[in-house]
Amino acid sequence: MPDYKHTLNLPDSPFPMRGDLAKREPGWVKSWQEKQRYEAIRKAAAGRPKFILHDGPPYANGDIHIGH
Repeated sequence: MPDYKHTLNLPDSPFPMRGDLAKREPGWVKSWQEKQRYEAIRKAAAGRPKFILHDGPPYANGDIHIGH
């Protein structure tokens, strides 16, 4: 069987091939807590009107309604 792995043009990237988010996220959260990221965001936003972004996919079958 031929060996084609040397014929592939794969990118050289420092990013891991798998996210392993379940393992990595606790470290991020710990860092955010140590650096008090959420407190800084809340302090910077104090006094501003509340902003809500209703994010989601576009509605393929018409306007948004209670059934979506």
